[in-house]
Amino acid sequence: MKNQDEKLLFSLQLKKFAATLGDCIAKDNEWTIRGFIDIFKNIHTISSDTKIISKVLELHLFPFFLSFADKIGYKLELATYQNWYPDITFISKEKPEIKFAVDLKTTYRDENDPDFCNGFTLGSHGEYFINRNSSKNIQYPYDEYSGHFCLGIIYSRANISKNEEMQIYSIDDVENIPAVIKDFLFFSEEKWKIASDKGGSGNTANIGSIQKIDDIINGNGVFAKAGEELFDNYWMNFGKIEIIVNDTPKKISSFEEYLSFRGLPKELNNPKATKRNKTKGKKQNE
Repeated sequence: MKNQDEKLLFSLQLKKFAATLGDCIAKDNEWTIRGFIDIFKNIHTISSDTKIISKVLELHLFPFFLSFADKIGYKLELATYQNWYPDITFISKEKPEIKFAVDLKTTYRDENDPDFCNGFTLGSHGEYFINRNSSKNIQYPYDEYSGHFCLGIIYSRANISKNEEMQIYSIDDVENIPAVIKDFLFFSEEKWKIASDKGGSGNTANIGSIQKIDDIINGNGVFAKAGEELFDNYWMNFGKIEIIVNDTPKKISSFEEYLSFRGLPKELNNPKATKRNKTKGKKQNE
């Protein structure tokens, strides 16, 4: 692994920065963004739609990222296209060959089991992940990055009625507009440390995250005991390796099966925690 000293320092700096962000965007534990203003000074409330919340949070946080990057001697480069990885590239001003990938991820707590969140995706395991020199859908080839990080936001959804979501307020009433989200938890971690061994979003080639909140903030994912190299190898080969089960071909779909196939110790598997109250599955947030 290259630039390990710089990677360790950047990781510590990013964690420290993440811990400050709650004070930047919340008041009394509620989001300070309450809506969109038009030229007539009317405020239209924000929908509870997760994609809208995710985008507005990103815009709200971006000035703080600019200040943070400058403070630690980096410049920022946003993804050229919306579907490219990563969201933000940190490039060292002193040594431009040192780059770090940072993806911004938002998700909400499970209302039926608040120790868990809805989860999120951690980037593709497709072309650019397999071919580390590829420029397809990635800002710089994967191997040019000295580390791949997730800066995440876990929040609780407020109990806002549809009627409240559709109301229009005057700018003088801004303090009375209900916040759609609250109780923020910010974290930063290398993405392999919080990865699951399952895909993250239906039919697309995305790596899924674990969902237990304590495990996320402590980097206790499925690959935490195995290391980044086995994480890479597992996801490079995801859905490709076949084994025979009861005389029938079956594609490997778990890290436990992969370790058995490779003849590696089963103790390297760190099974993800499961929810006590299973609710109807939903797509993980981008």
